[in-house]
Amino acid sequence: MTNSDSAPKGNGKTQMKSAARLYAVQALFQMEHSDQTFDKVIAEFENHRFGAVYEGDELAEGDTALFRKLVKDAVNYQGPIDQMTDRALVAKWPIARIDPTLRALFRAAGAEFTQSKTPPKVVINEFVDIARAFFPEGKESKFVNGVLDHMAREAKPEAF
Repeated sequence: MTNSDSAPKGNGKTQMKSAARLYAVQALFQMEHSDQTFDKVIAEFENHRFGAVYEGDELAEGDTALFRKLVKDAVNYQGPIDQMTDRALVAKWPIARIDPTLRALFRAAGAEFTQSKTPPKVVINEFVDIARAFFPEGKESKFVNGVLDHMAREAKPEAF
């Protein structure tokens, strides 16, 4: 994910927050596949990924505080977030059967819905953009939009 098409949009603080969300999804994915603790994964990302250069492409700097909060909250509140995600999915598709990248995305978004004051529409837009970056050819972004809309309405009904 180093080409410019998948780079976070915007500039300054907005771009750093977008990058933090993308890195949080990647970190959660990595944690699930490596059994690493969030402290180890957070340190790796902050030391080796934020602003790193791979094959001539510079990765964006991330908002460290948002990145840490999303990863830790996604882990600490994984049970309730997964239950909320399950309710947003079709009954035949529990979160355990979802693509691991999407599972990480739903967990990071769920953490932001439930543990922050970020407006739900901002969270939805940001994570749909991340889905498009991971799945540029597919229908996943529409699927993600629908699931996140359902999750947002459950987490913050007053915002709708």
